[in-house]
Amino acid sequence: MKEGAQLTQAEVGQRYEVFHTDCPARDVVDHVTSRWGIWVLIALRSTDLRFYELRDSIQGISEKMLAQTLRALVKDGLVRREVEPTTPPQVTYGLTEFGQEVGEPLTDLFNRITQRLPPRSQG
Repeated sequence: MKEGAQLTQAEVGQRYEVFHTDCPARDVVDHVTSRWGIWVLIALRSTDLRFYELRDSIQGISEKMLAQTLRALVKDGLVRREVEPTTPPQVTYGLTEFGQEVGEPLTDLFNRITQRLPPRSQG
């Protein structure tokens, strides 16, 4: 798969050997299911955010890890990066169509888990 490219209609019909270590789909799955990848996709599910807004919404992530995670998700075609030519440049991140498709089941998983957890105690 080309850098930053989504699967084309022609490629969708091809079978990826996901259990082979050299399968490009494994890299995408690794990035999506990484410690921070899932949180970035969930944070962007309903709105575009700037870097600092993403950092503030995902508690515990360092700037370095957020930058690395975003770089990988942009390369995989899941997240788009828009730069406005201002001083300083304003960078906004949002989900691509592919990112929305991948993020839907993750959001569903997140919702199922939080609905099943016992109520948090006030304390």
